[in-house]
Amino acid sequence: MSQNHSGKKVTVVVGATSKWQSDGRNTRLSHGRVLDDSDLPVGARWGVGGAVAQKFAQEGFFVVLTTRARANASALAEAIREQGGACMIVELDLVSQDSIAAAFATIRREAGDPDVLIYNAGYLEGRDLPPEKELLEYIPVEMFDTALHIACRGPFLVAREVLPTMRKRGAGSFFFSNNSKSLRGRERMTGESLYYPRVMMRALPQVLTEEYSGHGVHVANVVIDGTIDSPGTRALPKIRNQPELVMNPIKIADAFHYLHTQDRSCWTHELQLTPFSTKPSY
Repeated sequence: MSQNHSGKKVTVVVGATSKWQSDGRNTRLSHGRVLDDSDLPVGARWGVGGAVAQKFAQEGFFVVLTTRARANASALAEAIREQGGACMIVELDLVSQDSIAAAFATIRREAGDPDVLIYNAGYLEGRDLPPEKELLEYIPVEMFDTALHIACRGPFLVAREVLPTMRKRGAGSFFFSNNSKSLRGRERMTGESLYYPRVMMRALPQVLTEEYSGHGVHVANVVIDGTIDSPGTRALPKIRNQPELVMNPIKIADAFHYLHTQDRSCWTHELQLTPFSTKPSY
């Protein structure tokens, strides 16, 4: 039975929650406990994915929140409904092709075909390696495989689920959130994820733009160049001492909505800490 009773346009946020939210995996890893997020604006409590989900719900979309475990997004879903929005949670594990297929079958049945897909999946593989294991030779193959699944194979499989309908409709937006490590390879420092596979994530939307823009589909790679405000990042010592170093996820969400409604000029966009506005800089 459909949960999208009013027939609203559908936005799917793959990775609607954050590893830096109050009980996120990276928050627990970095701080050793769940944090109190009551002092944060509701728009910043779940990072970029949560802010984007709230923004599109406020703009009248039915929003599908995907996450590996339903409990991760329950508080976000409650916040969206308290704001008058409509949403549903769908479990999706990007490491599993069967999980991706099952998730999108559920989305099509209970919400409808996506009008907007925002691929915001992150991972922390590599962050827990100690200083003496910074070099590539110490990266376990299983860790590398997970990074590839989320940065490359997962986006490919998700694209196969949503692009055919967008192409036939002649409209749709498929946006990737990415980071500055997708632009050039750099040494992985202690506490950083294995981010160089995100170069392949950056290349995919460039290819998809070439293939699908002529069919009316807007594909874009959005590079978020900075630390994003969230419970886990705000509690880091360097951020506590310099809170101006974090980017506002609410403004980032505004930029994603702007790209969907107003701007189709470029396949890649870079959002920077300074200067920053709701209109992306190029």
